[in-house]
Amino acid sequence: MQRLSLLLPILALACGDNGESTSTSPTAPTGATANSEASTVTEVSGGETTSDTPTSATTDAPVTTTVATAATTTEATSNATTDTPATDATTDTPATTGDIPDTDPDPNAPPVIDGDWWHPGITTTWQLQLTGDIVTSYAADLYDIDLFDAPKATIDALQGEGRKVICYFSAGSGEDWRPDYGDLDPAALGKPLDGWPGEVWLDIRHPSVWSVMRGRLDRAVTAGCDGVDPDNMDGWLQDSGYPLTSDDQLAYNRWIANQAHLRGLTVGLKNAGDQVPELVDYFDFELNEQCHEYDECGQLAPFTDQGKPVFNVEYPGDESDAQAMVDPLCPQAKGENLRTLMLPYELDGSWRVSCD
Repeated sequence: MQRLSLLLPILALACGDNGESTSTSPTAPTGATANSEASTVTEVSGGETTSDTPTSATTDAPVTTTVATAATTTEATSNATTDTPATDATTDTPATTGDIPDTDPDPNAPPVIDGDWWHPGITTTWQLQLTGDIVTSYAADLYDIDLFDAPKATIDALQGEGRKVICYFSAGSGEDWRPDYGDLDPAALGKPLDGWPGEVWLDIRHPSVWSVMRGRLDRAVTAGCDGVDPDNMDGWLQDSGYPLTSDDQLAYNRWIANQAHLRGLTVGLKNAGDQVPELVDYFDFELNEQCHEYDECGQLAPFTDQGKPVFNVEYPGDESDAQAMVDPLCPQAKGENLRTLMLPYELDGSWRVSCD
């Protein structure tokens, strides 16, 4: 997540009521209190959930009990030369995604809009944790956790409580600690990401990258994820080592979204504010880092205009800094219809201040 940075004091944010869409088709264009318990989740029509999360800004203290993460897992790797689905990280059962059209990225590809995948609503609440044992007690409808590191038991437990699970992976970079890193052709491995040892930008035009990403999407299906959070979707603006163009990025980002939808997965656009107008019809939500810190929230309005949520996270430093920001930040976020969290830089679940 190249947008992570230790913050300067940020400008302003806020949130609104909790909820989510019950539709199974895409939407047409068109003072803090302590809370250490998860919201009560109730089934409603269409298989969606509602939560009793309070609408005022809250600080959620994690409980000490988390879903165990010590279960032995067999890591799966994607196949760099074929479209054989990745195996399940826990059971080694092959994914069964059906006949997925084996298309290559095309900047003019239309969005895949027919299918049955979950659609978060504009007021869906969320939690983001990518390191450590997943704290499952926060009051949130949606959990965003790591595709490779989160045990399937954690995913199953969250879904058993009525939560939705989005699985994070990097679509624009190669990380040398991932089990499928060796499937990336060396010619597709570019310059390092600043501040992220062992991680390099990818040549998103290279077929080995497409094959690895197909494997990751298949892995998400096998793991039971409701959707995916592909990161680093703006390599064309970075010092990647490749002459990537806007069209290259549009082609790749649209391809990622379409491939996710063909597998029945909801999919979010990570950052990439410069291309939101061209991508909003392809993605189900936007997940932004520090749009107030970088004065970019206005770029994301096409999502909320279509009734699609914008999940925004700010990194204020520590919990006391986050508490101090509640009053100035949350009202503005609420006015912009953003789902805003303030979280630790390490994304380890140790504390959480929410504007919802």
